[in-house]
Amino acid sequence: MKKILIYNAHLMPMTTGEIGCGFLAAADGKIASLGEMADCPAQDGFDVCVDAAGGWLLPGLIDAHTHLGLYEDGLGFEGADGNEDTDPATPQMRVIDAINPMERSFEEARAAGVTCCAVSPGSANPMGGQIAVIKTCGHWIDRMVVQAPAAIKCALGENPKAVYHEKDDTPVTRMATAAILRETLKKAQEYDARCKKAANDPDEDAPDYEIKYDALLPLLHGEIPAHLHAHRADDIFTALRICREFGIRPVIVHGTEGHLIADDLVQLGVPVLSGPFLTDRSKPELRALTERAPGLLCRAGVQVAITTDHPETPLKYLRRCAAVAAEQGMDEAEALRAITRYPAEILGIADRVGALEPGMDADFVLFSAHPFAFRSDTVLTVCGGEIVYEARAVCPAGTN
Repeated sequence: MKKILIYNAHLMPMTTGEIGCGFLAAADGKIASLGEMADCPAQDGFDVCVDAAGGWLLPGLIDAHTHLGLYEDGLGFEGADGNEDTDPATPQMRVIDAINPMERSFEEARAAGVTCCAVSPGSANPMGGQIAVIKTCGHWIDRMVVQAPAAIKCALGENPKAVYHEKDDTPVTRMATAAILRETLKKAQEYDARCKKAANDPDEDAPDYEIKYDALLPLLHGEIPAHLHAHRADDIFTALRICREFGIRPVIVHGTEGHLIADDLVQLGVPVLSGPFLTDRSKPELRALTERAPGLLCRAGVQVAITTDHPETPLKYLRRCAAVAAEQGMDEAEALRAITRYPAEILGIADRVGALEPGMDADFVLFSAHPFAFRSDTVLTVCGGEIVYEARAVCPAGTN
């Protein structure tokens, strides 16, 4: 890995104050140091040196809810691998077995400064499968994984109803969706109890392996959360009710009407992955869709991450989504944290990504101007200490 030095940059570390003109040094895939230009190290110790010329340096952007690589750009059924809609409860499905890292949206994401994202199954099933957090750089998914499983995907509301209504199968009501979630979780609890009893009693036979229920043990043990697709306020409350019954940690995905119940979400400490809002109101439960939602949630005290729900809104527009949220009333600094620090915290990976700090992964992006400026361009994207996008040739040390 190359030793990289970025200097004369406006740094946005996300966990500390801005540095108006400073540097960042990276080595061995990690951030080595950063600070004011007065403390900038000599260039001869680096393989690549980049004069940012006043550009803005941020942590690599993060989207906490995408379907990247599961729905391939320009393909129909052949490239659609996000929903195993032959069974309404499929927690054993692992997205890492379906992601195509060669799909061109990965390249577009890197060019837009997105270095990390959560990839989720779709929302056809009440329980869809295992979410993975991955880097956007690489060609072999096993080497791109940050955390897998990172969460279990569940869905409430119109999507499961519509999918299974067409099949003349259950669930076709919100009652049935909730019942399927409860039944699956209860059976997983019973499976867990039998496994524990057999482990502690040599006279007790272990139960036959059940891949569906085994996949839910990290969720029931509190090791990972449930990411709950819910738009309407009543669906959000149903999701939270079920999580409370089973002691599950919830994250609300979309939360289109979340701003209408923000005080309740604050009281319960539930984060929201807000979006996508650069899209149409394609179904009745989106009637409250507004670009003001992230700002309203944030001001109420809800932890918010902004999502594109790629490919609903292409991941390359993540920064633009945050800019629109800021235009519609969200604090500008909070909007930037909503695509860097906050998604990292919600995903449980804030020790590695989402901020510019020594020891963290060398994931960062250099923009030509403020990230929300309309004509601001991506100059350079670094992921894991490797340059994965450059708008212009960078200079080897000693030649600039």
